[in-house]
Amino acid sequence: MVELEKEVLPLPPRYRFRDLLLGDWQSDDRVQVEFYVNENTFKERLKLFFIKNQRSSLRVRMFNFSLKVLSCLLYIVRVLLDNPQEQRQDWKLIIWVDRPLPLWALQVRYICNIPIFLTPVCGLCFQGNVWEQVLRVPFILEMISAVPFMITVILPSFRNLFIPVFLNCWLAKHALENMINDLHRAIQRTHSAMFNQVVILISTLVCLMFTCICGIQHLERAGNNLTLFDSLYFCVVTFSTVGFGDVTPQIWPSQLLVVIMIFVALIVLPIQFEQLAFLWMERQKSGGNYSRYRAQTEKHVVLCVSCLKIDLLMDFLNEFFAHPRLQDYYVVILCPAEMDVQVRRILHVPLWAQRVIYLQGSALKDQDLMRAKMDDAEACFILSNRFEVDRIAADHQTILRAWAVKDFAPNCPLYVQILKPENKFHVKFADHVVCEEEFKYAMLALNCVCPGTSTLITLLIHSSRGQEGGACSADQWHRTYRRCSANEVHHIRLEESKFFGEYQGKSFTFASFHAHKKYGVCLIGVRRLDTTNILLNPGPCHIMGASDTCFYINISKEENSAFVRGQREPSWGGTGGNARGVHQSIYHGLTRLPVHSIIASMGTVAIDLQDSKTGGANTLALPAMGDSTEERRHSIAPVLELVDGVNNPTFDLLGDQSEDEGGEEGKEDSDKDERGYPLNSPYIGSSPALCHLLQEKMPFCCLRLDKACHHIPFEDARSYGFKNKLIIVSAESAGNGLYNFIVPLRAYYRPRKELNPIVLLLESIPEADFLEAICWFPMVFYTVGSIDNLDSLLRCGITFADTMVVVDKESSMIAEEDYMADAKTIVNVQTLFRLFPGLSIITELTHPANMRFMQFKVKDHYSLALSKLEKKEREKGSNLVFMFRLPFAAGKVFSVSMLDTLLYQSFVKDYMISITRLLLGLDSMPGSGFLCAMKITEDDLWIRNYGRLYQKLCSSTGDIPIGIYRTEAHKLPVSESQVSITVEDYEDTREPREPLLSRTSVHRNSTSSEPISTSSHSSDHPLLRRKSMQWARRLSRKGGRSSSGSKGGPGSAAERISQQRLTLFRRSERQELNALVRTRMKHLGLSPSGFNGMTDQGNRLSYILINPPPDTRLELHDVVYLIRPDPLSLVPNQGSSRKCSTGLSESHRFDTQDSTHL
Repeated sequence: MVELEKEVLPLPPRYRFRDLLLGDWQSDDRVQVEFYVNENTFKERLKLFFIKNQRSSLRVRMFNFSLKVLSCLLYIVRVLLDNPQEQRQDWKLIIWVDRPLPLWALQVRYICNIPIFLTPVCGLCFQGNVWEQVLRVPFILEMISAVPFMITVILPSFRNLFIPVFLNCWLAKHALENMINDLHRAIQRTHSAMFNQVVILISTLVCLMFTCICGIQHLERAGNNLTLFDSLYFCVVTFSTVGFGDVTPQIWPSQLLVVIMIFVALIVLPIQFEQLAFLWMERQKSGGNYSRYRAQTEKHVVLCVSCLKIDLLMDFLNEFFAHPRLQDYYVVILCPAEMDVQVRRILHVPLWAQRVIYLQGSALKDQDLMRAKMDDAEACFILSNRFEVDRIAADHQTILRAWAVKDFAPNCPLYVQILKPENKFHVKFADHVVCEEEFKYAMLALNCVCPGTSTLITLLIHSSRGQEGGACSADQWHRTYRRCSANEVHHIRLEESKFFGEYQGKSFTFASFHAHKKYGVCLIGVRRLDTTNILLNPGPCHIMGASDTCFYINISKEENSAFVRGQREPSWGGTGGNARGVHQSIYHGLTRLPVHSIIASMGTVAIDLQDSKTGGANTLALPAMGDSTEERRHSIAPVLELVDGVNNPTFDLLGDQSEDEGGEEGKEDSDKDERGYPLNSPYIGSSPALCHLLQEKMPFCCLRLDKACHHIPFEDARSYGFKNKLIIVSAESAGNGLYNFIVPLRAYYRPRKELNPIVLLLESIPEADFLEAICWFPMVFYTVGSIDNLDSLLRCGITFADTMVVVDKESSMIAEEDYMADAKTIVNVQTLFRLFPGLSIITELTHPANMRFMQFKVKDHYSLALSKLEKKEREKGSNLVFMFRLPFAAGKVFSVSMLDTLLYQSFVKDYMISITRLLLGLDSMPGSGFLCAMKITEDDLWIRNYGRLYQKLCSSTGDIPIGIYRTEAHKLPVSESQVSITVEDYEDTREPREPLLSRTSVHRNSTSSEPISTSSHSSDHPLLRRKSMQWARRLSRKGGRSSSGSKGGPGSAAERISQQRLTLFRRSERQELNALVRTRMKHLGLSPSGFNGMTDQGNRLSYILINPPPDTRLELHDVVYLIRPDPLSLVPNQGSSRKCSTGLSESHRFDTQDSTHL
């Protein structure tokens, strides 16, 4: 301590207390520096007051303007008080005037004050040569009006001297321009130049007229002695080019003034009008402003896009204004690009002209956001440009726009569309975000296991009233498909609902079944009051509460529905045919919103009447056996109101159905994989999903399907011996979106034995990060190749594939002609369709309008009829003009632009994105169900209709059906492109054509050497080339004559040769394609034994029925969409309800096998 004290130095003198008392501390060596001393001079202070300070400068300008206007008014008063003598050609009247003394005093007082302010301003603005300031027009005019009055003060004899004070109007115009500029600077707002130019034009016209009026009136004092009004009349008549001639100037000075003023008007006014027209055109391009008054009194939303296409605009407008409560909203479009010609034409339509306002500007500029009144907007939609060459750059632009809007208007709700999933977390703050690639790949993946999922989701997120196609459509499937497409997702609180209010305290499945039976609505999910999570089909354990929000599928919301009871008794009697007739008449008015609930309830009555004569009171119970020898019908257990207890879960996490049904093979497979969460996610923001995973990750070399490694010696799909058929995905590159294709297909609730191998056909080798993410999933491989290369398709195992997914290439989305972006994809898919007709091909297109080219047939009359129907729907302004196209109705084609309506609907239904993500498996909420499908077989037809199936599922497995995917054989009209013509048929052109089914017998009885199976498929055999057929016909005729002439020798040899040639030319295009595929397979060393290119589904059509009526009959091969409860949640054991008259084995078969995923 002592050493430390010795080392401490004493304080400086100025810090000692003694020095503080004595005042020695003030001797400081610091120097204070003053800044901006140059502004302390007199000139700088004047400049600050007159120029730099906006508010003081504005006051000076306004005072100067008022003095100029007042001087002009005093001149008018002097003219009105003047009374010249009646003398002709007296030039003294022009030089001298009668100016009263009070008026002279006022003029001197106000006009002489002007130089007091003019002198410091001129001194401040003085720069350069003094003559430049002296010769300025404003300075000259000031001197002309002010200096003579100063002389009259010194020399009173010149008090009545004429002074052209009316020229101060031009100084007032100059002061007005400066005042407007200072006004804009003072209020810190940039008004349009259009306003300034209009003010300048009007002020120029007023100054010209006022100068001409006052000049002619004064000069005519020596002539006609015109009054001020006569001079005004003459100027108006002259400048309007009317020229009556009743008032004319008489002396040459006034005539010269008229000539000069006309020349000035011809020079000045066209310049002003040209500038005004130019600014008007520029304003038309930029769109002007959205006024603050309108923003405060009206409701509007802002649409921010980088490039506005006509299809995008019409999709937004049709979907946004489809909701009744949005009819009074205005749409302000903020786009940096100039308005397109087609967009301008659409915005001139009266329907949109009063609702849509186009502003050219950037969302990154506060001035443009202020023009759009973003801070007063109800919502802001920010859409990405999917046609950008660099989609990542397009996302970066969207992110910056979202940040700029959030910074400018923090309280404005944001609806953001993003393209790449790895950029999603940058806009996490937005109220609603739709990632295009996430939804796209998840939807394409579900299309492989639940056919038509893309069409199902598209119809659910589009607003429709079921009036597409017209009520008088000739096809039954058109009418049924049209009616069911009107169903949408709605919500209501249970305590406020008539649909579900009576089921308070009951189980979810009980409420769903009885609401569908009674009202025809399909309850699919709920949300508790104390949480924001939506639960799809929470299962029978969920008890409905009064505060629950119910989500249901129906034609319209309950608030727009009317409930009518009675008048159902007459329809109860009669046979089933009569019941069916009642069904037809009732559903004719299904599109009328107030009666949709009655329709559903009447359909329920039709269900009960089918067994009313043979059964008891309960129509779903086992009916009594009659005297006939028919089999006993199966019974269905009722849906319980409450669940007694929970015994065992329906799905066991530790085991699987595949283990019990697959035997030892299933156990071996279960030893290799397990359930868990993926360890590596390719991007930030992906939702965790429980999936089937490998216990050990697959080496990267083993992920390559077409190349052997030291781990796996196989080089083709056949060598692997897969039990299920392949799912092939053709993509340009391995983007992060492909991860969302794999996850739904490897979800934990899918049985192991039903997992299809996934093969990614990529044009380039994927990066290590992507391989690290997919190497934990079982049976996921990749190959390098292109879809337009047959060898690449054969190497990836297309002959063993069940589904081929063709993803649109990003590089082809940009084309010189917009709709040509899909050209390569369409041609490649058409080639696949011709080479492998039995393959299910799911295609993504950029433009929905190109769906008409999928599976294109030139002379297909049915396709031409559908094309005419689509044109009619487009003329009507329908939201779904393409809904009747066969590829779309079957779910075989999908366009990512269909997902745009999901973001638009979220403005009214903020839950639509969450429900869609749950249906697609992008989000997994504890206790929420998932979308799957079951197929109706012959053993399930005893259920008979959709309502009984609803009860069967609710009482046994707790599943909620939401729709049907129906496939039926359709007898398409016979066209030349669909019939394979043999030589005999081609010769007999006079015979009328028979239907396709009747012509198959002719093929079988013909002498053709091709197999019978090949001739029985109509769409596999297009027309043979006409020249070849004519040549073969001539050969057959020559061969016939030679064979009839001689039976042996050279005649028989010629006949054999002619028959061989005839066989070659009889070979159809289908056989040529099959031979090509087999040849390439042999060349690549692949076995062609498993290839069967004769399978075709050309005469089949598929469509979707969303929430069909309960009395809809089930048909063979129907696929029913189900929302199955979460296997992790405990579901009560409904063993007693599963026991029916057919025994336990059949019930177990229905519950476990047929209700599994396809």
